[in-house]
Amino acid sequence: MVSEISIKRVYEPASPSDGTRILVDRLWPRGLSKEKAHYDLWLKDVAPSTELREWFGHQPDRWPEFQKRYSAELSHNPAMAELRDLATKGHVTLLYGAHDEEHNQAVVLADVLKSRH
Repeated sequence: MVSEISIKRVYEPASPSDGTRILVDRLWPRGLSKEKAHYDLWLKDVAPSTELREWFGHQPDRWPEFQKRYSAELSHNPAMAELRDLATKGHVTLLYGAHDEEHNQAVVLADVLKSRH
């Protein structure tokens, strides 16, 4: 069973309550040093494909279709096994770099993890 899952911008300060901090962006966040990111794991293979990321372009009107396409990618993504395993062992915080807190891959990832035991 999946434990607690949180979502946080990687630019926000780390907190002891974050649990395992997992960066889920394919590209390293702009202007952030690896030392300041305070992450435990960079799991870039669970991020959307380059093609899907570029198509989406963080355009909110494409959000419903992005959710469908990304969920489909995740359904056959081997990296999900590692993420799911970590999420069953304790609290995880999915870190992302996007400005939009409602329309990003971490939101979809959290939903998928919560819905697929």
